Amino acid sequence: MAISTKTKSARKSKIKLVNVKKSFGNKKVLDGVDLDIYEGESVVIIGGSGTGKSVTLKCILGLLNPDGGHVEIDGQKLNTLPQKEQEALRAQIGMLFQSGALFDSLNVWENVAFSLLQNQKLNRDKAKEIAIEKLAAVGLNKSVAEVYPADLSGGMKKRVGLARAIATNPAVIFFDEPTTGLDPIMSDVINELIVSTVKTLGATALTITHDMSSARKIADRIAMLYEGKIIWVGTVRELDTTTNPYVRQFVAGNANGPINVEVKAEK
Repeated sequence: MAISTKTKSARKSKIKLVNVKKSFGNKKVLDGVDLDIYEGESVVIIGGSGTGKSVTLKCILGLLNPDGGHVEIDGQKLNTLPQKEQEALRAQIGMLFQSGALFDSLNVWENVAFSLLQNQKLNRDKAKEIAIEKLAAVGLNKSVAEVYPADLSGGMKKRVGLARAIATNPAVIFFDEPTTGLDPIMSDVINELIVSTVKTLGATALTITHDMSSARKIADRIAMLYEGKIIWVGTVRELDTTTNPYVRQFVAGNANGPINVEVKAEK
């Protein structure tokens, strides 16, 4: 994807995780996550189910407070800011949810324009105009605008979700398992749209996924989360040459290796 050509030393961190820890009862999910996401780049976090990818995302969004460490956005520690300043930072963020998370009672353009109407208080005519522009950006024509989510295919729901994520021209976009439930062709369509929309906006992107085809397509850098820590960070090219046994096993999808997968017997 190669959105930015700046050297690492010259690049500014948009999002920074410093020794982030999070437990639920006796279960330690994050055990000191450190990660820099530079301005204008696309980072993908990979890892198996239950490794803490979604928890990491929720800590960055401020939906969960870390038990230790902190998250910085634009150099500001999120969990120490007053509520209004936290909300201002979150207003810079667009989100494509795994399930699409569209409102069934709203038509397509109202879903896309939801933040414009509710948070920015735009009038409906202007909000609809922007929504139709964003739908066009993800390959949907304006005839879809009046349709309701129940009448959309899974791929179209993902496109509408992406249009909503970019409706406010956010500085940061999060993608939560963007290709889950899609066939290989539609998955590639969504990946192409993610690449093009992020590049057009000049946004910083963070994706969590276990889909390696998606990761390879959209990432400038890939980070692997395992046992509560980031155990490897590198480019797609470095992914293919790494000697890290955990990364190699995960990428190859091998049952045998250092990653222990607990398989529960059916009762």
